[in-house]
Amino acid sequence: MKILVFLLLLVNSILSSTLNAHDARSFSLKFHSFAWKTNWEKHSIEYDELLNGGPLRDGIPPIDKPKFQNMKEASSWIKDNEPLIFVRINDKTKAYPIQILIWHEIVNDTISDKNIVVTFCPLCNASIVFNRDIDGKTYDFGTSGLLRNSDLVMYDRQSESLWQQFTGKAIVGDLIDTELETINSSIVSFEDIKTHYPNTEILSKETGYFREYGNNPYSGYDDINQSPFMIKDDIDPRLAPMRRVATVSLNNKDKAYSYKILRDKKVINDEFENKKLTLFYKDQIASALDDKVISKSKDTGSVVIYDRNIDGKVYDFYYKDAYYDKQTNSKWNIFGKAIEGELKGTQLKTVVHGSHFWFAWAVFKPQTIIYK
Repeated sequence: MKILVFLLLLVNSILSSTLNAHDARSFSLKFHSFAWKTNWEKHSIEYDELLNGGPLRDGIPPIDKPKFQNMKEASSWIKDNEPLIFVRINDKTKAYPIQILIWHEIVNDTISDKNIVVTFCPLCNASIVFNRDIDGKTYDFGTSGLLRNSDLVMYDRQSESLWQQFTGKAIVGDLIDTELETINSSIVSFEDIKTHYPNTEILSKETGYFREYGNNPYSGYDDINQSPFMIKDDIDPRLAPMRRVATVSLNNKDKAYSYKILRDKKVINDEFENKKLTLFYKDQIASALDDKVISKSKDTGSVVIYDRNIDGKVYDFYYKDAYYDKQTNSKWNIFGKAIEGELKGTQLKTVVHGSHFWFAWAVFKPQTIIYK
């Protein structure tokens, strides 16, 4: 009897929503979200752009009370070549293993009194960290179970607005068009963190959930011949859809650097929108989306982008078994810090950047300039 009553209430809710002239959602979307308190009258997208990714809301559970371990403890279960999302705020550093994020996609956390949300969309290979404070109020984020352009659609628990992970912008609900501040982060290997930031706190796999941490549920997805999952729009043909790119946005303009070029050059000195940039490529970092076991996956490397202007002087960098600047021949590490030479101790400023599959970046940033 209780089940029958529940089903009747469900059908009534969906029918009532159908009669609302302002609600253009499909029956499938209404069924998926019937219990939500989202203000569906406010939206900046067409509702047919939202696709059901399979799981229900928070069916991929975010981590709301993250626990952390020291380097010695984490070394017992993380391999040196595994990728982690590295975040440094003031003098505090934390790192979030992709082997955990691939199962949870969202971590609500705090670093140095800054409330952040660490996000990872496996389908886009997009790891982005945001400030989750808006006008003095802290928001908590979860997974909606919906996708748009193959990208994770998040929701906040306070207003139940929907947010595009790739852009950090609210696309449905009371907070429509609000944009989260992006926090500098980078993908680096566990070995590099151990070597250069040994006091970093590492997200523990004691999450309260049982998952096959260390394994990849998207085995084989990171393949240059693979097709993106659940994407409706035409894909920009300038690069292969699954080509990895490092990306940067400045003054509302966008630029992408192919990993194929970066792998050969190791360092690129560039200028974009009057900003002097240098890109450091580092190999011996495994893909999280290739082999079933992440640590056994192919080497895809990673890229960090820096401002190469130091106290008003522009430096040029090159690679020869390590990173060096041409002006002083000081030696630098992947974290943009001089570790030997005249400039020892100097820290390059990180430029907000990302590393994604090309199709995902291009669908949101169609006017992107490609470095050649």
